[in-house]
Amino acid sequence: MANVTQQMAKDTEYSAVNLMADAGVDRGRWSRMPDDATIEKTVAAIEARNIRVILTDTAEDALRTVVDLLPEGAEVMNGYSTTLIEIGYDRALKENRKGWRDYHAVITAENDEEKRHALRRKSVAADYFLSGVQAIAESGEVVGCDKTGSRMGAWPHAAAHLILVSGTNKIVPTFEDALRRCREYTLPLENQRAQRAYGTGSYIGKYVILENEVTEGRITLVLIREQLGY
Repeated sequence: MANVTQQMAKDTEYSAVNLMADAGVDRGRWSRMPDDATIEKTVAAIEARNIRVILTDTAEDALRTVVDLLPEGAEVMNGYSTTLIEIGYDRALKENRKGWRDYHAVITAENDEEKRHALRRKSVAADYFLSGVQAIAESGEVVGCDKTGSRMGAWPHAAAHLILVSGTNKIVPTFEDALRRCREYTLPLENQRAQRAYGTGSYIGKYVILENEVTEGRITLVLIREQLGY
């Protein structure tokens, strides 16, 4: 496992820095690094909503934490996340030293479109579902959004365990700012990624807001003191 967790955060083809010129976004407003007092305040507010927070200093620490959270042989699924790629989770999943049952690999191996769609629907109920987030309010709300719900469907209830991964650059002052961040920053960047990757644009079809979690220990947020994802 050592050689996996020694990888530092890396820019990818679809990292924000490679999309923002065409996206026309205000990175200075929507992707700022908060000070320690703001981070501490935000962590306390999130945990008051029954979401566990593990604060890490680096992408390397975050990857190690994520791998430790996933038991040997666990059923795992993840939505597309630039943050997960930047911390190296894709490499850890490929090496799969803990024998995880990778739902994503099962889906991509299925050639029948109807069966693949059915598997994708079931995948949101995986034992462990990993996802990035789009915004975090200092008041503790965690916000996700996407086009179809394939990444957000696991959040409210379906996944037995939800592991969220985010840089602290996604922290904004208010819940209203969190929604604006989705529209004014995340969407234009995702639209650029979708056009380059799939030849078609994107839009926000679904929002999920984690206001309060009922099930003790179900949701863990790995929060990283680095500028990651978008």
